[in-house]
Amino acid sequence: MSSPQAKRKYEESNYVDDQSVSNGSTPTRSCLFSVNNEVGALAKILQRFEDLGVNLKHLESRPSRKNPGKEYEFYVTMQCDSDMVERLTTSIKEIALEVIVLSQDPESPLGDPTIPWFPQKVSELDKFADRVLSAGSELESDHPGFKDPVYRDRRRHFADIAIKYRHEQALPRVEYTEEEIGTWRTIYNELTKLYPTHACREHCHVFPLLRENCNYQPDAIPQLADVSKFLKDCTGFTLRPVAGLLSSRDFLAGLAFRVFHSTQYIRHSSKPLYTPEPDVCHELLGHAPLFADPSFADFSQEIGLASLGAPDEWVKKLATLYWFTVEFGMCRQNGKPKAYGAGLLSSFGELQYCLSDKPKILPFEPEKMCDTEYPITSYQPTYFISDSFEDAKEKMRKFAASIPRKFSVHYNPHTQRMDIIDRPEQLMRLATTAQSELGSLVAAISKVC
Repeated sequence: MSSPQAKRKYEESNYVDDQSVSNGSTPTRSCLFSVNNEVGALAKILQRFEDLGVNLKHLESRPSRKNPGKEYEFYVTMQCDSDMVERLTTSIKEIALEVIVLSQDPESPLGDPTIPWFPQKVSELDKFADRVLSAGSELESDHPGFKDPVYRDRRRHFADIAIKYRHEQALPRVEYTEEEIGTWRTIYNELTKLYPTHACREHCHVFPLLRENCNYQPDAIPQLADVSKFLKDCTGFTLRPVAGLLSSRDFLAGLAFRVFHSTQYIRHSSKPLYTPEPDVCHELLGHAPLFADPSFADFSQEIGLASLGAPDEWVKKLATLYWFTVEFGMCRQNGKPKAYGAGLLSSFGELQYCLSDKPKILPFEPEKMCDTEYPITSYQPTYFISDSFEDAKEKMRKFAASIPRKFSVHYNPHTQRMDIIDRPEQLMRLATTAQSELGSLVAAISKVC
């Protein structure tokens, strides 16, 4: 089932789907099975789901890459426990050619079933890598590329790359076609005219560095591998390919580890200034530059950290805060409003609109922002403006402190693990580490000042 947020113009696009947060009680699983291309084959499979009472959440199909024309592959997500997965796959194997269980929800942390599972080390992001709500290869009938078989095949290619990727593998490099580069060129040239006057100073500072280090130019689409390496050197943030729309919980969990899930496909060439979902232009022109700024990187991670193990209703609030900041945020610099949200910085039209006198501009107040409704098919009627990323980060920390959790989390950048703080001895270790860092700071100040 496609999220309504997957059907939007590129200037409103992101990966967060507010309506599809897991309820934290019934695990979500995904699997891939293939059948012969014959009448009734799928119906027989679906009957097995019905017989076992398995709730099917999402289903999509494509011709088999192994045997196109003769076989079809089906990707499904479902809600059921581990025992039922085993029963279901055993049943399906009686009639399917192949069945592969792709992902399963692990056990809840701290042994408490009321706490939704979350990754505790960066490699565990692999556990939901293919748990997408809408795969990048699945196009709606009103998508500009729906009737273009070549474009659809390219989207399947990009989706396959993302689904197969695992932590610590080299980021896959893509050979883009001349048509795809032409689409990038149109967008790049239009947006770079506006950045000097409309984008925040942090974006304007980083963009020339991306030209120098990551081959940002009109005639080449930068590679995720090069951009990710640059970001890691700057702030520790990295990019990871994604096949489609992730749930709010999964997407925000990536930010907690300073990992941004990014697409590699590009919008259809017939409408270069429009896309119904995030694409590589949105990611690399809108998001990537700001992840190289330390203050913005810290702010983005704060949203992710706050989401880990949070109740569903609070994840929805955090997803809304993400929308009004990382996607459509504005800040005041030298007394003037500037754009820092990726949805603005990757939209030629809305980047101009947001600085006009048409929208309403309100102060950055997380407690009010988190319950604010917003449109997904038009320019935003309201934007929230902060004085600085540091100010926004501190307000976000105060907001996160109000989330009802039985524990706190602390990210260890050396091990890329999440420390769960729920006992006094853990607090002591954290305090000792903080004291050591403070001592280093005091020593540095005494030498410099």
